[in-house]
Amino acid sequence: MKLQDLDIIVTAPPAPGWGGRYWILVKLTTDTGVTGWGECYASSVGPEAMRHVIADVFERHMQGENPENIERMFRRVYSSGFTQRPDLTVMGAFSGLEIACWDILGKDRDRPVWTLLGGMMNDRVRAYTYLYPLPQHDMTAFWTSPDMAAEAAADCVARGYTAVKFDPAGPYTMRGGHMPAMSDISQSVAFCHVIREAVGDKADLLFGTHGQFTTAGAIRLGQALEPYSPLWFEEPVPPDNIAEMAKVASAVRIPVATGERLTTKAEFAPVLRAGAATILQPALGRAGGIWEMKKVAAMAEVYNAQMAPHLYAGPVEWAANIQLAVSIPNLLLAETIETPFHDDLIKGAIRVEEGFIPAPTAPGLGIEVDEELARAHPYTGDGLHLQMQEDPCDYVNGNAFEGGAPSIKD
Repeated sequence: MKLQDLDIIVTAPPAPGWGGRYWILVKLTTDTGVTGWGECYASSVGPEAMRHVIADVFERHMQGENPENIERMFRRVYSSGFTQRPDLTVMGAFSGLEIACWDILGKDRDRPVWTLLGGMMNDRVRAYTYLYPLPQHDMTAFWTSPDMAAEAAADCVARGYTAVKFDPAGPYTMRGGHMPAMSDISQSVAFCHVIREAVGDKADLLFGTHGQFTTAGAIRLGQALEPYSPLWFEEPVPPDNIAEMAKVASAVRIPVATGERLTTKAEFAPVLRAGAATILQPALGRAGGIWEMKKVAAMAEVYNAQMAPHLYAGPVEWAANIQLAVSIPNLLLAETIETPFHDDLIKGAIRVEEGFIPAPTAPGLGIEVDEELARAHPYTGDGLHLQMQEDPCDYVNGNAFEGGAPSIKD
């Protein structure tokens, strides 16, 4: 069995676009007719440029290869161009293609992917969700309203979720770390206070910050949130500055989480060695794929750290996350996004049941992709999957971050 053909579909979820402006799906077919699906979570260049990168990675390093040879293909890609270092764009391309290889292997053997990764450790995966507006909420006001967030959190708990994520401390800017406005700290405290009152001890609070603060600013904010005992303080400083993140971790009594922007064990290992985070959040469509993150999970075990696969993408990456999550002993939880489009794109193959996802039993990734639906929603915009704000923190009028989703008017 050898990898033969590649197809790339860039599909755009309907507004408001939870999960990003577009999802890059890849379909591989072998010379024996087995197909596999993957998803490339690469957002530093546009999707048309990524098409060429994905095709080049496939044709140069994978086409004609046995899909079983994951390690060999990874080493080719990782070493390409005399580099042997993490490359976000190239690894984003390989990650989706690697996921598709595992889908092929599972289907060829009529077994779920997790059976090929050491078997079942978890018969169900604890899920968490971002807080999204409910139908009665104003889409603009929601992101700065603690009361609306509390209503959304209570709704999540009523549906069985035991953890909810929110990030009211914006903005995320291209300028790197900034000192939060006092109003941002006050608003963050208000969110934690009201949400904690709404959910009590039935759910953990996951506080997202996504790398936008200086070390001193992150410490000020984190210490203000300590009374509400969040489960994590996510990426409090830019993720490339591991030593400074470690300073935050030692100064704040909230576990630090990071990883959605990291790729390969070469970037995750220093985080563990420095004690910068105890919760790792790989995005499997960017971080090197399933096998590479199985290695990172094993490294994390040595440091008594846990894994919480990240999802701000489509349901194919979600399926890969779940396969990994089922197989590892140090799983904390896994992110999920529930929208009709996510569900329809994989024909309802994965469902959250009372806050948990049962271990998949179908072969491969356990999903069937609705290829016609994916092609019927092509991306026609010119924005990136996610875009950073250029304007600095507003210390006068306050700040808002719309949950990572593009504005409906976009």
